[in-house]
Amino acid sequence: MNMNENTISGPATSEEAMDLENRHGAHNYHPLPVVLDRGEGVHVWDIEGKMYFDFLSAYSAVNQGHCHPSIVSAMQKQTGKLTLTSRAFYASNLGKYEQFITEFFGYDKVLPMNTGAEAVETAIKIARKWAYDVKKVPANAAKIITCTENFHGRTTTIVSFSTDNDATGGFGPYTPGFEVIPYNDLEALREAVADPNVAGFLVEPIQGEAGVNVPHDDYIREAHAICKEANVLLMADEVQTGIARTGSLLATCGNCSCSGSCERQPSFVKADLLILGKALSGGAYPVSAVLADDAVMSVIQPGQHGSTFGGNPVAAEVAIAALSVVRDEDLALNARTLGQKFRTGIEEIAKESNLIKLVRGRGLLNAVIINDSPESTTAWDLCVSMKDNGLLAKPTHGNIIRFAPPLVITETQLEECLAIIRKTFVEHGK
Repeated sequence: MNMNENTISGPATSEEAMDLENRHGAHNYHPLPVVLDRGEGVHVWDIEGKMYFDFLSAYSAVNQGHCHPSIVSAMQKQTGKLTLTSRAFYASNLGKYEQFITEFFGYDKVLPMNTGAEAVETAIKIARKWAYDVKKVPANAAKIITCTENFHGRTTTIVSFSTDNDATGGFGPYTPGFEVIPYNDLEALREAVADPNVAGFLVEPIQGEAGVNVPHDDYIREAHAICKEANVLLMADEVQTGIARTGSLLATCGNCSCSGSCERQPSFVKADLLILGKALSGGAYPVSAVLADDAVMSVIQPGQHGSTFGGNPVAAEVAIAALSVVRDEDLALNARTLGQKFRTGIEEIAKESNLIKLVRGRGLLNAVIINDSPESTTAWDLCVSMKDNGLLAKPTHGNIIRFAPPLVITETQLEECLAIIRKTFVEHGK
């Protein structure tokens, strides 16, 4: 590359691209050895032009598929008109977006942010402010209950209540005000919220990073009832599970505008604070949000929270387009239908391969637990082999492989992907 030129040329090969990242970037990720250059729908291509099925979807940010034309068009149109005002002024399309998203999910108010971690931090601040202003918790005494194996981001506050040694090791001192209880344990929750200083219960309806850890069917509904009885806010982190990924608009869905296409099961509830990100933009732009009704959101006053980019004009148009795609293309129904087909398909493969211990999930958020120890390289080796066969997935927690394709995947494409997975597992098990 010639640094004297106005335009810096990109790498010509995958090897060159990986070398550049290793030499000039912080080593805070351990990527699969593939360099992606282009994407469309459920497919991505590397620099050399090889095509792959994407079964990670940027950790469920690309639910609507790569480069969805409606989302890209909305972004391109707005970037040529106005990109940023900050919140020092009104923007012509922010109110339109706020009306759209609050009506879409059935809440009074939205506080727009950029990333999932920012949205979690925002929800924590709102819950604490509500505890002091409304619940009358003594100053600086508010507590938030979280769960073991949680993943809510990697800010210094969030890692303070992580149980992942990689996330916490070497980053103290940690932020106080959090109590960690076992996930999927209602008695532990009931005991924790008996403390009058508890402001909220921050929980993932399904723990994605933990390996798609699915609680029992009534867990969220019963947790909501326990919180309500104790005057504690249920804070649902749906950054990864939301926006149709699990076969309904939200994993906690009970009040939404999806025209009956959701699984409106009795266990679904309306959280007091709803945290969204990732697929809120379809992967095109960093967009996140916290939604709540007036009784909770009204505690935030001017100057108490904000973001220069939060609610910017481009984000507003992108989010409207992304949510419209989910609704208009009925992606929740597709996730629900094909998710069941995927799990059935994996169970059939398990009859041929002793490498598969268990498949679990909901909708198109699924995980295969590998029949080996978390310390082994088996899951990683399988992902490398699947990559060679044309499908991209990534291990988590050592011996778990998460499978989460874009929700626009067709039944024919899913069958092709199951064939790739079968071929990989059967050959690897020999």
